[in-house]
Amino acid sequence: MVILGIESSCDDTSVALLDCSSVGYVILSEKTASQIEIHKKYGGVVPEIAGRLHAEKITPLIEEILKDQPKPDVIAVTSGPGLITGLIVGVEAARTLSYAWNIPLIAVNHLEGHIYSVELTPNQKIEYPAIALVVSGGHTEITQINEPGIYKLLGHTKDDAAGECFDKVAKLLDLEYPGGPQISKLAETGKTDAINFPRPMMKENNFDFSFSGLKTSALYWLQKNKLSAHKIIPYELPTGVYGQKQNDPTREDFCASFEQAIVDVLVHKTIKAVKETNPKTLILAGGVSANKKLRETLAQTISQEFPETNFVYPELKYCMDNAAMIAVAGNYQAKKNNFTSWQEIKADPNWHLTN
Repeated sequence: MVILGIESSCDDTSVALLDCSSVGYVILSEKTASQIEIHKKYGGVVPEIAGRLHAEKITPLIEEILKDQPKPDVIAVTSGPGLITGLIVGVEAARTLSYAWNIPLIAVNHLEGHIYSVELTPNQKIEYPAIALVVSGGHTEITQINEPGIYKLLGHTKDDAAGECFDKVAKLLDLEYPGGPQISKLAETGKTDAINFPRPMMKENNFDFSFSGLKTSALYWLQKNKLSAHKIIPYELPTGVYGQKQNDPTREDFCASFEQAIVDVLVHKTIKAVKETNPKTLILAGGVSANKKLRETLAQTISQEFPETNFVYPELKYCMDNAAMIAVAGNYQAKKNNFTSWQEIKADPNWHLTN
């Protein structure tokens, strides 16, 4: 089955054509038009600008992807959640193609796409039941999956998503958007215990998250303290020796301590879910799944405490929003004949992944 995937839920316009079969997925053609350079000057995604850019890019991308390729059997499009200005562009493009070509149409939940992005890696399959931690700029939630298409939300963020928290604190440090990856880069050479940031909701008896307090804590720390420049000497003498004073934390220390706080909370809640549900597979997905420390910490913890649980995550290029993952999720829906007519499909910016 050849599936055309379309993704436009935020600031990436993405189109992909996949040949889906029982043995796996073959990407016939794919391309993503990023808007990062445009939104950098504003420090974040501006919905109105994003919508106009999606409208400019969507048709040329579809034409390029389908050139010299077989006609798709199914069209899968992200219908939500996301920015309504972007969702409408993708949905209307898919609706038009479905009507013009008389091709079945599938409405795909963006988070469902992220979950199945792990299967774009050759020979990497989800065994059920599974637990998925989806972490991105707009979402942070833990979902139980008993079988494809059967979801139970275990916990989610009550305010800011983890990726959003990364980006907002990066802005406090005058780092360019998107700031999350830059914080992680700086954190590689910093001390994770230099600043004692809070770990919100770690002691709560649930699977929910809250990151707005951590963001505020970072703001207050920066207001009350100062960051030192890079160390001039390659070593540190003990405090008090020869008049040596304790150094203020560097920007790298700040980033490392802040990143560690987020990773600690995400890992703690996820391991708690694994303990209570005993899944065969733990899935890490979403934009923040590209975070090296999060990947490594989860992998180490799972291998030590739950060696029978298979830990999977997407290739780096499929952590971000992309149309290939939407096509994979659409394939599962197509197997169940879960189609939506072109007359009825609509963009839903608040679509929750629950049954």
